[in-house]
Amino acid sequence: MLAIPPLLWAGNAVVGRMVHALVGPSMLNFLRWLLAFIVLLPLAWRVLAPSGSVWGHWRRYAMLGLLGIGSYNALQYLALQTSTPVNVTLVAAGLPVWMLLVGALFFQAPVARGQALGALLSIAGVLLVLSRGDWQQLVALRLVPGDLYMVLATIAWAFYSWLLQRTDEPRALRADWSAFLMAQLIFGLGWSGFFAGVEWTLGDFHAIRWSWPLAAALAFIALGPAVLAYRFWGEGVRQGGPVLAGFFLNLTPLFAALMSAAFLGELPHAYHGWAFLLIVGGIVVTSRRS
Repeated sequence: MLAIPPLLWAGNAVVGRMVHALVGPSMLNFLRWLLAFIVLLPLAWRVLAPSGSVWGHWRRYAMLGLLGIGSYNALQYLALQTSTPVNVTLVAAGLPVWMLLVGALFFQAPVARGQALGALLSIAGVLLVLSRGDWQQLVALRLVPGDLYMVLATIAWAFYSWLLQRTDEPRALRADWSAFLMAQLIFGLGWSGFFAGVEWTLGDFHAIRWSWPLAAALAFIALGPAVLAYRFWGEGVRQGGPVLAGFFLNLTPLFAALMSAAFLGELPHAYHGWAFLLIVGGIVVTSRRS
């Protein structure tokens, strides 16, 4: 289950890059989750009832909706305005580090040696990407805005994944994946709509250039990277824990590199390959120690 979301999210990054000139990043995120809401409605409409159990835990689901639906995806699409899918997914490969830090600082989760070593290898790969293959540039590192947005998105996702571990909601809601996702989506759709409104008001992205490619892109990112990926990620985190899941997410750059070369003509550089080897090394070390 944890291998499926990286594949779909790599496609999400590539598609987001392909349509970045057709729609603003926050508006793309809002339209994506609006379609996902329509898809989930026949499966989880009972969650919307006034007597539904979600309303007694609205603070928790409002936070999950803000971090996992409203913030992470909008920041990723914003990052793709100035960065490539390969760079975006490689920066996101620093997630194990943020998982360990957030877990230790905010959720009292101990850090094992194998996890720390794997995280160091992964962050070395991320730094290699940020320096564009020249370590001397780290002294006077100049990040493109997309890289910084993706760092913020990754931190938000780390908090989101740890919050998934909490089980203080009703058991029936947790057992039904569509109801659990719908509970987050109720508030996440509100957050993403708010961010889209702010984007529209600021005037950076006024017009939506409707076309068949944009419609196809929305259909894909709503069904695959939204509904299916979140379903498998939530169950994978529940069974394997957020730290292990974070290392699986590092498969995303490999899929993104292959898709970028196939669909965008953006061929990876040599430093992308070395960075991926470091990231995979982090996965292997953590898995063996586990």
